[in-house]
Amino acid sequence: MAKEIERKFLVQGDFEPHATTSYRIEQGYIAATADLTVRVRIRDEEAFLTIKGRSDKAGLERDEWEWPIGVEEARSLLRFSAGAIEKTRYIVPFEGHTFEVDRFYGANEGLVMAEVELSSRDEEFSRPEWLGEEVTGDVRYYNSQLLKKPFTKWQK
Repeated sequence: MAKEIERKFLVQGDFEPHATTSYRIEQGYIAATADLTVRVRIRDEEAFLTIKGRSDKAGLERDEWEWPIGVEEARSLLRFSAGAIEKTRYIVPFEGHTFEVDRFYGANEGLVMAEVELSSRDEEFSRPEWLGEEVTGDVRYYNSQLLKKPFTKWQK
């Protein structure tokens, strides 16, 4: 079992010139409860099955397991999802850390969010100028919740 420790932020500014690579992601959720999510993800020509446990109270840490699976197998499993999230993920290194910036499409068009994985809860990191408000622990920004209540449906 691995622990995932990450912080999430909205993006406000131009991060793309700093990205070293990007890829398209399509993902859906076979199960999504407060205690457990089971995700199927297709990333370009790779696919993965991921199980994540309940987040801690701060929304910062949870158990995570991930296995590679075949793309056709993933497409079959996506049929059990209530929909799919589509996004482009950009990899942006910054002062010793790697930020994963997601630009969402479809019903979540307009949402751009960055995550940084940490080795401990109190690990310090530098914030690039394009990093905006922190949304770690705000369940509205969980991908599984964005399927249920998309960003474009939120009250402004």
